[in-house]
Amino acid sequence: MDETPIQLAFEGGTLAVRGATPERLAALPYCQPDPRAGGYRAEASAYRALVEHLRREGIAYDDKARAYQPTPWNLRASREPFPHQTEALDTWWKSGARGVVVLPTGTGKTFLAVLAIHKAARPALIVTPTIDLLNQWYAELLAAFDAPVGLIGGGHYEIQPLTVTTYDSAHIHLDRWGNLFGLVVFDECHHLPGPSYMEAARGSIAPFRLGLTATPERQDGQETLLGSLIGPIVYRREIKELAGDFLAEYRAERIYVDLTPEEKQRYERAREQYRRFCSDRGISLGGANGWQRFIQETCRSRDGRAAFEAYREQRRLVLAAPAKLMQLEKLLQSHRRDRTLIFTYDNATVYQIARRFLVPAITHQTKAKERRQILQAFHSGEYNVVVTSRVLNEGVDVPAANIGVILSGSGTVREHVQRLGRLLRKHGDKQALLYEVVTRGTVEEFTSDRRRQHHAYR
Repeated sequence: MDETPIQLAFEGGTLAVRGATPERLAALPYCQPDPRAGGYRAEASAYRALVEHLRREGIAYDDKARAYQPTPWNLRASREPFPHQTEALDTWWKSGARGVVVLPTGTGKTFLAVLAIHKAARPALIVTPTIDLLNQWYAELLAAFDAPVGLIGGGHYEIQPLTVTTYDSAHIHLDRWGNLFGLVVFDECHHLPGPSYMEAARGSIAPFRLGLTATPERQDGQETLLGSLIGPIVYRREIKELAGDFLAEYRAERIYVDLTPEEKQRYERAREQYRRFCSDRGISLGGANGWQRFIQETCRSRDGRAAFEAYREQRRLVLAAPAKLMQLEKLLQSHRRDRTLIFTYDNATVYQIARRFLVPAITHQTKAKERRQILQAFHSGEYNVVVTSRVLNEGVDVPAANIGVILSGSGTVREHVQRLGRLLRKHGDKQALLYEVVTRGTVEEFTSDRRRQHHAYR
């Protein structure tokens, strides 16, 4: 009987499995033949399950894949965790230190991750969706641990046993260092199931995995992949469960405005034109690939280009109706002593509001240094109002904000909850108020109903 140890090696973001007869290798789970290199190969993420199988079956193996050892982390200072943080950590650990924790914005997901890193006592990689969050995590980790912190992304490339990176950098580079970490923390993990980002999970051997998000659900339904990439949802608390004790008290109010008769006529005419175009060609904008088909068809004829212009016209009339700006003026006047965030769907409306009301604007075009200065001035009270499109939806700490005004947005529940979450971080005894301004008698009423389908609005 062949007792040659199975050999495991990390190669190019995958797990190479060799050292035994093809028959023995073929009997292993998770492995597929690799004729080019000889032997078998598995996804790097299958490392833990494969090693557990080998141990369970008493199969000898030589592990050259893992390039890390247990690493105790010394916390600089201990602070008492909230009950939900303790519960989440204990549940995650009892679930094999794999899984997703769902907590509202402002309830301490970062500190929960710090506790998980300390408990796991393994080299840890934190993966974030944006450069802003990369820098926030870097500062938090430096403050939490008596250890150097590596930084990969935003022009930096330094690997340490404790490192923070972005999804973009991780899926590009994990084929080289996916075996250096025993724990991976995926912040805002609803981003992970994207076609390229999921490689950040598949290319790592880390047996311990923690996903953090306030809203795991995705429009494409791909959140079902989180179970295989990180682990199942092991702990979840909603905004209403934590409001008052750990989040600011809040109220959400919907305000309706009307188009003028002339605007209503233009809206109906434009909407009918583009919908007739879609109907004639069997296009459903709400269906799979509907938007892509619409764009392709509109490029092919004069009627198509006219239909596209009609689509843009009816959206402009709804999203940036003059009545909305008049309502915004009233809200800003009544809340002139409050700290207000204004959210819109598009950058054009952001700049229109910035010029009309002389308030600072933040879009994806705003440089990181300028964005940081604006947010610092907002927090200090130098600015009372900031207008933005979607770049502040997640991952930005603005605890001073207590008033939110949504002038327009997508129909996704996640975006709406994220915008509410900007207001809910505890800051003194503040009371948060979120206004949603909706154009009556238009498709925006349906959009508003759809995005409010969350416990926070019931």
